[in-house]
Amino acid sequence: MPNWGYSFAEEKYDSERLAKASGRDLRIKPKHAREICDVIKGMYIDEAKTFLEKVIRLKQSVPFRRHKKKVAHKKDLKKFNWYAGRYPKKAAARIYEILTQVESNAEFKGLDIDYCRIIHAATQRGRIIKRYIERAYGRSTASYKHLSHVEIVVYEFPS
Repeated sequence: MPNWGYSFAEEKYDSERLAKASGRDLRIKPKHAREICDVIKGMYIDEAKTFLEKVIRLKQSVPFRRHKKKVAHKKDLKKFNWYAGRYPKKAAARIYEILTQVESNAEFKGLDIDYCRIIHAATQRGRIIKRYIERAYGRSTASYKHLSHVEIVVYEFPS
């Protein structure tokens, strides 16, 4: 069993007012997970959960700031002061699950959920599972499954 760590420096923060959760080897694209984590960083937990619910219901698009080539423009991104966006439903659903996990971890530690803010939301590329589809005349086509690691840390700021 591998021993996973976090890419978060805890030394600056009080560890009693901190809660963490991570998802390893999730079947989501790293590009989509990166853009979602970039948006929810700095939000309160409830605010981030409502944002992800809207993305899952295709009511709100996620601004794609880095991976924006050939991405359509969306009108609802004017509040983010951006133009290109998509609706990554699958990645939003997996990150929503991690948000509920970090929320329950914060409740277990005795933190007040209303004052918990996401201070660290990061994703890293995981393994790529390589498969091949057999084709006619002895050829084959590559088919890759991308895995991602997502970690979220919340901190309770005093009221």
